[in-house]
Amino acid sequence: MVANPSNRTTPIILPLENGDRLTRYEFERRYQAMPNLKKAELIEGVVYVPAALRFRSHGQPHANLIIWLGMYKIATPGVELGDNVTVRLDLDNEPQPDAVLFINGGQARISEDDYIEGAPELVVEVAASSAAYDLHDKKRAYRRNGVQEYLVWRVYENELDWFCLEAGEYVRLELDAEGILCSRVFPGLWLAIPSLLSGKMNEVLAVLQQGLDSDRYQEFSQRLSS
Repeated sequence: MVANPSNRTTPIILPLENGDRLTRYEFERRYQAMPNLKKAELIEGVVYVPAALRFRSHGQPHANLIIWLGMYKIATPGVELGDNVTVRLDLDNEPQPDAVLFINGGQARISEDDYIEGAPELVVEVAASSAAYDLHDKKRAYRRNGVQEYLVWRVYENELDWFCLEAGEYVRLELDAEGILCSRVFPGLWLAIPSLLSGKMNEVLAVLQQGLDSDRYQEFSQRLSS
């Protein structure tokens, strides 16, 4: 006797496809059913599944940013660093940023099922260019949900934007006379932009150490420790 397909009790879970319009619940359900898929994002209700990542245009810049952020995290109590972790921002947005830095007891928390919920204080993305969705729909979602700082490395254009939330809008941080950007949310998190863009990580970490030696950082660290 041939089974009647209409009597099937186990629902079919469709794969995630670029451009799908899904609820966050359905996005997570499909993502969890695809264990071999390493990255997918829900941005403004639309699914994005990136292509394979290249070394110079993504892998290497990503690694250098993680080295820089990792050194800050090691030095700073009460601060957490995440690499390619899913963030539940709201019902229409579940991005998977290249990196996040957040304060324990701050805006974001870890859910019972081990996801980040809420807006991390700092989100970092590596983008191909200014045309990427990182600087459009995703940026708007981060701003609306209160991500305090948003850093985007535009690799093909060899430029980096660091935005800070002011009165509900993102403003671009300006380089100081030595080409350094300094976080407003994380005192001591200093980034030597020319050195980063030219791959001189020893100089990047030396400037970061100067930030860690600053009085503002020491006050911040002591406050987190208390």
